[in-house]
Amino acid sequence: MRFGVTVQGVEDPARFGDFALRIEALGFDDLWITDSSLHAGDVFVYTALALQATTRLTVGTAVTNPLTRHPAILANAFRSLAQLAPGRVVCGIGVGDRPLAKLDLPMAKLSTLERAVDAMRRLWGGESVSGTVGRWRLANARLRSPVVAPPVYISASGPRALELTGRIADGAIILPGLFPEGLAFAREHLARGRALSERPGFHTVCFLYGAIDADETRALDAARPIAAWFPKTAPAYARLAGMTDELIAAVVGAYEGQEFQDAAAAAGLISDDLVRKIAFAGTPEAAGRKLEWLRESGVEAVSVFPLGSRGAETLEAFAEIALARA
Repeated sequence: MRFGVTVQGVEDPARFGDFALRIEALGFDDLWITDSSLHAGDVFVYTALALQATTRLTVGTAVTNPLTRHPAILANAFRSLAQLAPGRVVCGIGVGDRPLAKLDLPMAKLSTLERAVDAMRRLWGGESVSGTVGRWRLANARLRSPVVAPPVYISASGPRALELTGRIADGAIILPGLFPEGLAFAREHLARGRALSERPGFHTVCFLYGAIDADETRALDAARPIAAWFPKTAPAYARLAGMTDELIAAVVGAYEGQEFQDAAAAAGLISDDLVRKIAFAGTPEAAGRKLEWLRESGVEAVSVFPLGSRGAETLEAFAEIALARA
């Protein structure tokens, strides 16, 4: 199993290289950096800083989208990163999320996402590309030089997005919760896509949003907002976790803010039992049991996203649990 860390680019850029080096020194394999439009620093700046500071860590975007940047500009950014650190860059991409609202943009259509991935791969391969990708146009677009294509991981939650991911991607980023039905749902739909895929390999990483704390109440409270994300963004998982339609409607109605951390009113509607089921939250002992369940379930890779004001403590605890290191 591979172990990673997911963060937003909110650290001072002048110190982010040191942070990435610390993640590498703890023994983690991967660092994922969100692309949150205006809510954090530029993902490509932070990715470059992390790659420059480390020698082993794989760094990926989690995730960019084909709306805020032209697909050819995206391809060029990843080309530069791949030249900076060959073999250590992952193109994480999806249809976008609530931060797009600040730019008056809807989430991308799946067809736009598919065309964007195809265009980027052709550009990385040295082709001249013409055509339409959503609202973008390409007219004999060509990169300065080809590059070994970075793997493309798609973030997906709904059935159609999961099946598209299995069909065209090199990997999936999923957030299915910490319960068997959610994981089985994601795997079933990914497998349907994989059955139609011509890609030679595929890997899945489960993102674990949560908090590890000796004080269980504090850990659950820190993780409660991500449990409110499920009814808003991934209602299929919410229902599988046992949320009623009435609760889902209430959470959606109370959801405010563009990032899940801002959804305090909606989070207050989520019970402790649902937080335990959905989030990677609790005492070190509980976190260890959840991680062992994931390992026994055959999960290939996980990445922890620390929530709350004690993120550093969560990272240290996760490293100790997962990597047997302080």
